[in-house]
Amino acid sequence: MKNNICFLLYLITTLCLFSDTTSAQAKDTTGRVISGNGLEGKSFLYVGEWDTRHPDAQLMTIVRNGKVVWQHSIPLHPAPGVNQEFDDVTMLPNGNIVYAQMSGAGIITPDKKIIWKYDCAPGTETHSCQPIGKDSVLMVLNANPAKLLIINTATNVVLKEVLIPTSTTNTHGQFRHVRLTDKGTVIVGHMGEGKVVEYTFEGKEIWSVKAASVWSAIRLHNGNTLLSGDAKGYTREVDQFGKTVWELTQADVPFKLYNTQTANRLTNGNTIICNWIGGHKKTEEWPGSVQAFEVTPGKKVVWVLSAWDNPDLGTATAIQMLDKNGLPDKNDVQR
Repeated sequence: MKNNICFLLYLITTLCLFSDTTSAQAKDTTGRVISGNGLEGKSFLYVGEWDTRHPDAQLMTIVRNGKVVWQHSIPLHPAPGVNQEFDDVTMLPNGNIVYAQMSGAGIITPDKKIIWKYDCAPGTETHSCQPIGKDSVLMVLNANPAKLLIINTATNVVLKEVLIPTSTTNTHGQFRHVRLTDKGTVIVGHMGEGKVVEYTFEGKEIWSVKAASVWSAIRLHNGNTLLSGDAKGYTREVDQFGKTVWELTQADVPFKLYNTQTANRLTNGNTIICNWIGGHKKTEEWPGSVQAFEVTPGKKVVWVLSAWDNPDLGTATAIQMLDKNGLPDKNDVQR
């Protein structure tokens, strides 16, 4: 009897260890484990939208040195007919986090005190909120008409309002991540219209390029623009003439690409891409998928994130790499 109990305990322990080992490992398209993945030594701020497995807890997570050290959650449906999801996050040097959550935007402190909040009016939403200096943010209001807003978060005064022309009347399909450039212009991905446009703060169009299903667009330090193609599954760098100079697609990686949402270029030339699986309804197939990954200019995969159990980070929409102290890394400057 004693031997049977010992064997049973051994079997349970072995199964648990096997489960913990395999559930968080990324798999390629043939089901084989991809080496080199994991949280070890990594520090980042992470959000993922529309995690339907956990309607009461849409997560914003800080990982420091491979460990989850902080989380904040919101419900997916705070009221009947109302939806919200974390889309955009930026940690400031003081540890505060600027975020957009579809139903609005805000700033949250490390002790989870919300010190500024913007609530979208019914029928409108926002998926972009980028800090400007110490006390202002830029956000785009998906609406009819659509608007770019610069708001002083200390006084809650709207400093600038610019109409963004769009023929897409379905507000949810208008825009996602919108970003300032070093020149003081704004790069807007018109997701519904399949193009990226650079505007002045007077609303004048000064540059554009075709980009199907574009999710995010950022102006790189070399003057090129990095685009993410969401449902089209591409990450593309184009020059000032709109010519593609670098592109990553499904053919370049051994794992399945779902929706390539935000992409971020590091100063070492590598690119970090979020691979959102939330639109794939078979949630039992989510574990083992790659949430985010880093590739070299030569498209060599040097890191993959697949954390679906202990910890379960959920779907991947945006990631900001952090230094070992949990503050923004100087290498992460082109986001």
